[in-house]
Amino acid sequence: MVSMKDIAKECGVSVAAVSKALSGQPDISEATRNKVKAAAEKLGYQPNSAAKVLRTHKSHNIGVLFVDEAHNGLTNEFFALLLDSFKRVADSKGYDITFINRGLSDGNPGSMSYLSHARYRSFDGVLMACVDFTNPEVRELALSDIPVVTIDYSYENRMSVCSDNSSGIRELVVYCAKMGHRKIAYVHDNNGTQVSEERLSSFKETMSGLGLAVPDEYLPSAQYRRTEGARKATEMLLSLKDRPTCILYPDDFSTLGGIAAIRSAGLDIPGDISVVGYDGIRVGRHLTPSLTTLRQPTELIGETAAQKLISLIENPAETRIEKTVIKGRVYEGESVSKLG
Repeated sequence: MVSMKDIAKECGVSVAAVSKALSGQPDISEATRNKVKAAAEKLGYQPNSAAKVLRTHKSHNIGVLFVDEAHNGLTNEFFALLLDSFKRVADSKGYDITFINRGLSDGNPGSMSYLSHARYRSFDGVLMACVDFTNPEVRELALSDIPVVTIDYSYENRMSVCSDNSSGIRELVVYCAKMGHRKIAYVHDNNGTQVSEERLSSFKETMSGLGLAVPDEYLPSAQYRRTEGARKATEMLLSLKDRPTCILYPDDFSTLGGIAAIRSAGLDIPGDISVVGYDGIRVGRHLTPSLTTLRQPTELIGETAAQKLISLIENPAETRIEKTVIKGRVYEGESVSKLG
């Protein structure tokens, strides 16, 4: 393995000069700095990461806590795009990304807690997305002294980046109402998360504000990204004597189950019944008719989370702890008919 001593010999300078040149210290000439860097590249020098941590007290490694209990993994396009944009920003700032392994809550007696793993890996900070934020082990990490940014959940005095779920649902309902729909159902995930509760509350409040009734049977539940659950919920809605003219779904992927149920019943979209998704993933754009949905700025959410976390790592005293809310926009596809 190439050492600083080898570079010093190649350049005819001291080991101390090599160290200063590679660590960016100012008290060395530009000519020497360039000479040392060229020699390091030529010889294939790789800095000792452990020594770098001891010297700078930074690992330049960010942990990602991503626990997908629905087992969709990175096939979930929303989180895949979010994490990809997060990684791009982190890469550009010289940070590596490492996923945090399973914690004690998974029942493995030999495994470490999330916090212990984060400390063992010397993470400079942690991104938390798609997790049970009420889990004690998750809370322990979030409320520790490690810089943390959460996605779509806010702890007190912790940095977070959130979709504007309330605004998103409100804009979808208002759009459907403007298209003449008065009987609007909402298939929602009743998992009790902050996201789900915000969306359901917004749906009810918006419908009430528009003077539209929401019968209990217009609020069936189905898990996110579960087409079979959405299909069953849709079949129940279609069986009602006074069925809705428009159905909102918890996400674009689960909408596929609803569409299958509607077409199996011999009904036309949007001629007989209208459908609306949420998230704005690519699959909706290729459906016939194209799906009306709420397009979330997924990449912007990931980029913002990375920028906030790196600022918190590098400039903690100057970085304000805040909740950043990012709005999406309604994509007016062809799956909502105009009534009246």
